[in-house]
Amino acid sequence: METQIGKASKTPHPLMWIAAIAITLFCAAGIAAIMGWIPTSMGGANDNAALTKLEKPQTSTAKKPAAAKTQTAPVQMANNAPAKVKCAECGVIESTREVNRAGEGSGLGAVGGAVVGGLLGNQIGGGRGNQAATVVGAVGGAVAGNQIEKSVKSAKSYEVTVRFDDGSSRVITEANPSAWRTGDHVKVVDGVIRSN
Repeated sequence: METQIGKASKTPHPLMWIAAIAITLFCAAGIAAIMGWIPTSMGGANDNAALTKLEKPQTSTAKKPAAAKTQTAPVQMANNAPAKVKCAECGVIESTREVNRAGEGSGLGAVGGAVVGGLLGNQIGGGRGNQAATVVGAVGGAVAGNQIEKSVKSAKSYEVTVRFDDGSSRVITEANPSAWRTGDHVKVVDGVIRSN
């Protein structure tokens, strides 16, 4: 009986193989997305086509009529001036308004109001009248406590409508009163209004 102490099994665990394959596929997909080989990726196949159109001057291969040979044809020159870039985030303040947002009751106000209302109702009368006053006080206190909690939790916010240069508009909600006025030229970056 020979034991093979020196020759231990060195095959990797199947989970290691799965992890290695998953990492390889993930890296391949990332490279394909960066290089623009995946049409729906952010790289986009149209970006490469637009770059090649800008690099090569366009020439016409169509034959010209005989009358056109006697005239001098205008020479097409590649336009090296960059096109005016539209700012997708730029726009004008269209309006600002204050919005009162009602708070939501969590139930603590209702419970607290019911306890206080029940205690106050219990102070009235005696016998069955006392019990009725306690119930009415508890119900009335619960309703009142819920309304008080909602009014305490209510908040004001400010909605600023921005009309972008492309014609679209967007409403930005701010917690503090807006310093922007109608007609101000602004830029919206990550949902925050900045001066342009």
